[in-house]
Amino acid sequence: MINDLRQKVSIQGDPSERIAAYMVEALTARMATSGKGLYEALKCKEPPSSLRLSAMQVLFEVCPCFRFGFTAANGAILEAFKDEKRVHIIDFDINQGSQYYTLLQTMAKIPGNRPHVRLTGVDDPESVQRSVGGLKVIGRRLEQLAEDLQLSFEFQAVAAETALVSPSMLDCQPGEALIVNFAFQLHHMPDESVSTVNLRDQLLRMVKGLNPKLVTVVEQDVNTNTAPFLPRFAEAYNYYSAVFESLDATLPRNSQDRMNVEKHCLARDIVNIVACEGEERIERYEVAGKWRARMSMAGFTPRPISQNVSTEIQKVIKQYSDRFRVKEETGALHFGWEDKILIVTSAWR
Repeated sequence: MINDLRQKVSIQGDPSERIAAYMVEALTARMATSGKGLYEALKCKEPPSSLRLSAMQVLFEVCPCFRFGFTAANGAILEAFKDEKRVHIIDFDINQGSQYYTLLQTMAKIPGNRPHVRLTGVDDPESVQRSVGGLKVIGRRLEQLAEDLQLSFEFQAVAAETALVSPSMLDCQPGEALIVNFAFQLHHMPDESVSTVNLRDQLLRMVKGLNPKLVTVVEQDVNTNTAPFLPRFAEAYNYYSAVFESLDATLPRNSQDRMNVEKHCLARDIVNIVACEGEERIERYEVAGKWRARMSMAGFTPRPISQNVSTEIQKVIKQYSDRFRVKEETGALHFGWEDKILIVTSAWR
């Protein structure tokens, strides 16, 4: 069947052929138990050369749902800045800093007194960022941007796996308003379905103990965590079909950037979700209702994202395609393609 299917699909075809091509390769890897190696070989966050953005950054540029997930989180963060003199943001997966370039640029346009911002980026020592100087390089770039924008800003890197981060490593100081940002990060933490040590909820409880003013959560809205194999396969197919279709609205099919995104980011996730089990399955997404339950159990209460943020995003999203959707539900912003929700951003305190 695999051989037959391979004749009928193409990574350069229409969206349905493209997703099918990657699903077939994921099934092949599952049968060969080679999913872990393939997942590690496809590097979504490969550090960019001077000429090319990483596939991850391209994905955030060309798929508005991902980009607006960040934008909504930034909107909530900037609102939390009001009346503060000093703000400390902790980010558990800063990637290449894209979210904070935008945050600093937006902050510079706000009239009046702006707070001193300290940004702590947690960096897994095994991260692919290491080969190019890791977070220190990203920190220097952000500090330079802040200087150009005449903003008071400092950066600190914490070299540790997320699961091993303790409050003492984060250097929280009295008089600072604390903000914690989880953008596309929490789903990587294993929960009670993987291990007796529930690292996902443990991390949330640790963050609650820091008494933050705001916690932002940006996640993909699909259950690839606890669903058994067949429903998980169907969930992944339906979800990523919508993502592949949405790319059709923003990039031509023969675009090298698009093929890089599909191969290194989307196919990477698909391989992990379909071909891996147990501790090897890292991409463990959950739906918005499940995140709400987890956040509530950890002691957080929802903080609705303001109408201003929603209105601004509504204006911009229509510039891409009228098939993109944004709606507010239980205080969170849901971004989707037609009737399929892809990304949800929520805020908590």
